[in-house]
Amino acid sequence: MDDKKKLITSIFFPLGFVVLLWVIKLSEIIFNFDFTRFGILPGSIKGIPGIFLGPLIHANINHLISNSLPILLLGSGIIYFYRNSSYKVILIIYLGTGILDWIFARKAYHIGASGIIYGLVTFLFFSGVIRRDTRAIALALLVTFLYGSLIWGVLPLDSQISWESHLFGSIIGILCAFIFKSSDPFVKYDWELEDEDKNNNIDPL
Repeated sequence: MDDKKKLITSIFFPLGFVVLLWVIKLSEIIFNFDFTRFGILPGSIKGIPGIFLGPLIHANINHLISNSLPILLLGSGIIYFYRNSSYKVILIIYLGTGILDWIFARKAYHIGASGIIYGLVTFLFFSGVIRRDTRAIALALLVTFLYGSLIWGVLPLDSQISWESHLFGSIIGILCAFIFKSSDPFVKYDWELEDEDKNNNIDPL
């Protein structure tokens, strides 16, 4: 598969997911619905569907806007860089974060895709470190820069934010980086190899 086609197919799924999030939010606004009750309610039987539905629901437009671009960038990056393991990783982060939320989080409705974002960014960063893949590290750092509160989001600093989702997503992302470290081995481009050869062959003055 050539790079252009690979890039297009990598964007397709994350873009579709973001569109779905916007359709759900706009439906809430247009029809005056409140889907919060479909979020994760820890320790409650009625909160179990939230494991699947919670990441699809957002408190308001600003909440959704702040999550849309990171999901698109990180999701596309993971599928592009690590195609063989990407969908397994995304599924594990999606469900794993929700399950841990349901077991351990505060008794409140937990909604939003930010836990997934934390899982994706930690997976990319630690995969990059483990495999010495500078592309993945650069994308993870870019999203961390754009998503300004990312570093502090795993701490219980704001009772209105599901910091538990952020923390659990981060932990699962790191675990996935180690679990799938042998999948999709990082292959350097020819120009990178040429640069390395030149650096290795520099004669001392």
